[in-house]
Amino acid sequence: MGLKQENGDDKMDEKVKKYLRGEAANLEGLLDKKLKGQLAVREELYGKSAKAAAKIEKWLLPSEDGYLEAEGIEKTWRIKQESIAREVDILSSRNQYDIVLPELGPYTLDFTPNGRYMAAAGRKGHLAIVDMKTLNLIKEIKVRETVRDVVYLHNELFFAAAQKKYPYIYNRDGTELHCLKEHGAVLSLQFLKNHFLLASINKFGQLRYQDVTMGEMVGNFRTGSGRTDVMQVNPFNGVVALGHSSGTVTMWKPTSAAPLVKMLCHPGPVSSLAFHPNGHLMATSGKEKKIKIWDLRKFEVIQTLPGHAKTLNFSQKGLLAAGTGSFVQILADFSGSQNHSRYMIHSMAKGYQVGKVMFRPYEDVLGIGHSMGWSSILIPGSGEPNFDSWVANPFETSKQRREKEVHSLLDKLPPETIMLDPTKVGTVRAARKKEKPTKEERETEMEAAVEAAKDTDFKKKTKGRNKPSKSAKKRKEIIYKAKKPFLEQRMEEQEMSRKKQKTNMETEMPKSLQRFVRQKAT
Repeated sequence: MGLKQENGDDKMDEKVKKYLRGEAANLEGLLDKKLKGQLAVREELYGKSAKAAAKIEKWLLPSEDGYLEAEGIEKTWRIKQESIAREVDILSSRNQYDIVLPELGPYTLDFTPNGRYMAAAGRKGHLAIVDMKTLNLIKEIKVRETVRDVVYLHNELFFAAAQKKYPYIYNRDGTELHCLKEHGAVLSLQFLKNHFLLASINKFGQLRYQDVTMGEMVGNFRTGSGRTDVMQVNPFNGVVALGHSSGTVTMWKPTSAAPLVKMLCHPGPVSSLAFHPNGHLMATSGKEKKIKIWDLRKFEVIQTLPGHAKTLNFSQKGLLAAGTGSFVQILADFSGSQNHSRYMIHSMAKGYQVGKVMFRPYEDVLGIGHSMGWSSILIPGSGEPNFDSWVANPFETSKQRREKEVHSLLDKLPPETIMLDPTKVGTVRAARKKEKPTKEERETEMEAAVEAAKDTDFKKKTKGRNKPSKSAKKRKEIIYKAKKPFLEQRMEEQEMSRKKQKTNMETEMPKSLQRFVRQKAT
């Protein structure tokens, strides 16, 4: 019992060290008693807050994330899914499956923010909703026309499907609620959950934003870069990024007709892109068979990896999945130095063409949509082990869902808050430098000052001291004083322009003749 308690105390001390703000200040050498007392109180507060944070972690964050660890010369990317399935528990092994529907593929997927439900859409018109906890099929419908993309709205009750002519919104029962004819033939859809905006890009390269709460079209812009189906939302700031055939990536917000950023990422067409959950990293892949990791704070490439990727996706813990052909590759950054290396490889059955990869939130699972259906594989360490029930609760009841929907509608952010740096929201804009007034403005100001000087009334004085000549002289002096600052400013500007002209003449003169220029007296 004593040994257990000691081990528990050691673990607690390690957690407290993690939350402490460095080493404690050395107060012995301080002579000022008042300062010494203040610092001692501050250090005591730091210690208490670190202990409280360690206790919270112990009780509220009980699960720890794990990764595959190789021994000796063994490599993690050589470990197959069969080997992982033999080692994990029964519930986890259920997340490893293949759904084969060759007549209706290729398939694309989307998960709800809490990872509980999945929407699958087959190109030939098949739509299905699956409960990922019980693996029960909730609803499936056949729309009898092409379906290019599917995305969940704010919760599992509504989803949007990009069909042949227009995008449609369906409810959980498969009932068609809305036909969004203004969007046209949409190639890709994205939903901004904090702003309740449905973003779409159609085959003519038009980007549209629609508010799903009011039905209002918030933004409608021509990108001017041609047809594209590469679109992703940055979770950090709500900016929509588009990858174009010219190799550029443009970033948009609904209140601006011009892109916020236009960066050349690849010499050829951009095939896919993905954002890290922290919003500071972006991964892009091009047709020249290179995957690039970008730092969006500096807009610089921090890593270039060989290989082509038709689809990219970041997990909650920062793992990067890249799918092309029949292969899926998982890249990981364990050192924290933003240096991604090969972590896992999964090979599909021969002939399967991967269309979309997507990590399931709060689970170590990767969903793969391919030409023959969809699959699910285990990726240890990809999901967040501890969920916050106020943010996303995989076990939420219908009552909790209703309450959350009301809260999220009350907390809905206006489209104006979407910007590259959202930390600027709420800050005071710096005062602009005063622009120089034009010549006409200066003349009108001077005339107004002269008129005001002319209209000044003089104090009536005693007899003999109130002569018209004296008042005229005083009026003249007042007018001169009103004109003086304007005249001085004009003279200064003339002098400055004369000096500039002189220096220009000196610089224009050839070097061989510059020695004959009259030197200034020192």
